[in-house]
Amino acid sequence: MGVVQQEIDGKSVILLDGAIDIVLATELKRLLLEGLAAGAELCVSLETATYLDVTAVQLLWAAEKEAGLSGVPFRVIGPVAETVAAGLMDAGFSPFLESREAA
Repeated sequence: MGVVQQEIDGKSVILLDGAIDIVLATELKRLLLEGLAAGAELCVSLETATYLDVTAVQLLWAAEKEAGLSGVPFRVIGPVAETVAAGLMDAGFSPFLESREAA
C-alpha cells in the first residue's frame, strides 16, 4: 500500500503502510501538502508502518511545524509499532508519539 490519503469523519488521514522510505517521499510530501492546504485536521496513521527512514521523519516533522504555524490540527493516530516508535524516539521526535490518540 505505501502512502494513501483518506477522508474519515471530516479529517484528512494519511495512512503509512510498510517501509516508508525515499521511494515514497514524493507521494508523502504531496499528500501532506494537500492535507495542510485543505485546512481540516490532518492525521497520520503509523499503525501499519514498519519503518520510517530519515526522509519520512523529516517530512512529518516539517508538516507538524507548518500545521502549527498555520493553525491546522496535526496528530499521529492509532498504535505505532515498537520499532517505529523506537526510531522516532531515538531521533528526538517523541512529540509525535505523545500527541497520538486512538482513531
